[in-house]
Amino acid sequence: MSRGEFGAEVGTPRLLDCFARFGITTTWCVPTHTMQTFPDAFEAIVGAGHEVAAHGVYHEYIPALDADEERRLMQLQVDQHVSLTGQRPRGYRSPALDVTPHTLDLLDEFGFDWDSSLMGRDFVPYYPRMVVDFDVERGNSFGPPSRVLEIPVGWALDDFPELESFKGSPLMQSNETVLARWKDSFDFAYERCPGGVITWTLHPQTIGRAHNLVMLEQFIEYVSSRDGIWFPTLSEVCDAWSDERS
Repeated sequence: MSRGEFGAEVGTPRLLDCFARFGITTTWCVPTHTMQTFPDAFEAIVGAGHEVAAHGVYHEYIPALDADEERRLMQLQVDQHVSLTGQRPRGYRSPALDVTPHTLDLLDEFGFDWDSSLMGRDFVPYYPRMVVDFDVERGNSFGPPSRVLEIPVGWALDDFPELESFKGSPLMQSNETVLARWKDSFDFAYERCPGGVITWTLHPQTIGRAHNLVMLEQFIEYVSSRDGIWFPTLSEVCDAWSDERS
């Protein structure tokens, strides 16, 4: 509970200040429970011009839900999002980056334009397919591509697993190691994937800690030193990527 409070009351203002100094507009994936629990922090995000995407109601673990409950919570978060922001969310990120066989269909049904929960690519958006026939001996079969654009993520570009000291997590890495990995990922995409997209997943309760925020600022300065760099929201990525292929 206290870590979540730090994220809203301390980490969020620090991040908003950081992004304002660098002139960056970002996408915040926020559970509707968090919007209602910390209204001042949420209003500060919206007031600073950042995009707000759907991220569950209470950060529910999606694979544990049956189909009816997943649909009910999807409807509830969309309704609450409209009530709290005045507009429907265009994008969705699943809590814990997990989905069920029903998630992509639900996103299509509820009119989402993009998802950012899957890892089937690293630097290129794509239209994801669900495995419809799982066979360990003869190979899997995929269903048709979703209408919803996937803007992929990756655990190596997520701050929480490697920077959060959660009950002595063996995954925790030094900031120097994490920063070097982030720079390597950026350099690869910049040099070998023209027009590519890299998505970092940052949690205010983690990246907002002083030592981690200093690392983030060093990384943004490194990226900003290159020519032709754009810091878009995920909906801007969706629009730009779709337009390029239309």
